[in-house]
Amino acid sequence: MARKPNISQELANIAKESVKGADNAHELRKAQSILLPALFSLDLVATGAAIGRSKASVCRLQTEFRTDFSGGLPGTKKRGGRRRQNMPLEQEIMFLEPFQQKARNGELIVVAEIRKAYEKAIEKSVPASTIYRLLARHDWPLSQTNHAPEQD
Repeated sequence: MARKPNISQELANIAKESVKGADNAHELRKAQSILLPALFSLDLVATGAAIGRSKASVCRLQTEFRTDFSGGLPGTKKRGGRRRQNMPLEQEIMFLEPFQQKARNGELIVVAEIRKAYEKAIEKSVPASTIYRLLARHDWPLSQTNHAPEQD
């Protein structure tokens, strides 16, 4: 059974006013993430379904709303980061070094070769887009003409 929401009446009143004055969808959802559980005793999952967000997003929205209206300083911890990285940036740089050396020597670099070496290094297969993102992340110039031929 889900835990009952613990939202003060004062915070619910602030959320009611915020709903009326919301300038954008994000501000509206933040206020709704507080107001819906306060008024209807919805849990995080039900609130998320009502506002079109996940349970985790509702939690973040509630925290953000409380921070905004409690007079507290916003948290320094942000959500960004490379959560699904296959290797750290330093390791990526070391991985690409042999290919950069070949390019400096005027040799042709084929993305399929980089992909094969990358898959061997991380011991799993990856889509080609992962390699293109890797190269873009490290400012490798990619040819704009590397497209499939047009069909007549």
